[in-house]
Amino acid sequence: MNVRTVCLAILQFLDATGYEIKKMSTEERFAFFVDASFGSIYPALSRLQDDGCVTVREEYESGKPPRKIYSITDKGREELVVSLQVLPRPDTFKSEFLLISLCAGLLDRETIVRAIDKRIKDLQADLTMFDEAEGCIGPGPTGLAWVAEYGRTMHEASLKYLLENRARLEALTQAPANEAAE
Repeated sequence: MNVRTVCLAILQFLDATGYEIKKMSTEERFAFFVDASFGSIYPALSRLQDDGCVTVREEYESGKPPRKIYSITDKGREELVVSLQVLPRPDTFKSEFLLISLCAGLLDRETIVRAIDKRIKDLQADLTMFDEAEGCIGPGPTGLAWVAEYGRTMHEASLKYLLENRARLEALTQAPANEAAE
């Protein structure tokens, strides 16, 4: 799936600025689908506009440059449907936490404990986001509840495994310098 498709998917549900699309695709409900950067979103929006898949209007605020608000067109909806009919590639999973865990034998226990605690906090924040997505009232993506439940199930399993097995990971670390000398 490409950035062009993610922009169309977001615009299918609401009009948005490029900044809002970036925020939704990295921090909010669309963050779990594809990686998108400002460097890829704005060229995609420009091409979508050139192709007649989106329109743009400017909103003016006193003392600020105009905001460009993008809207999907009928042609854009057609392209979105065609894009979504292509079977997806396998999911990619990248985790800095897993790299730290892989190298646990090089690290002290305190570093691993901090990494585990951070991962737990991140998983809990994602779980809160899934709860909020399911609690949205009003029109939204028809598959939102299913996606939120799937995401919650995956994150709960990850959190459960981490909580049940953190001692095993902590045990892989090097002893602190003062313990090694004893």
